[in-house]
Amino acid sequence: MAKNKPKTRKSAAKRFKVSPKGKVLNRGQGFRHLRGKKNKSWLRRKKKTLEVVGRMKRKVLMMLGKK
Repeated sequence: MAKNKPKTRKSAAKRFKVSPKGKVLNRGQGFRHLRGKKNKSWLRRKKKTLEVVGRMKRKVLMMLGKK
């Protein structure tokens, strides 16, 4: 009998993306609403995707069913 496949956690799939080279990318928090009162340079900085590193990267990959 075949082993069970790990299921993808859909909440993680919506938040994280794995690049072709294996980097785990996500967006910074606090960007979605009430942007009028926030500093414009702060918003530009938050718009970029950031790389997840260390132990959290391993956890995210397990949630996505990649490891």
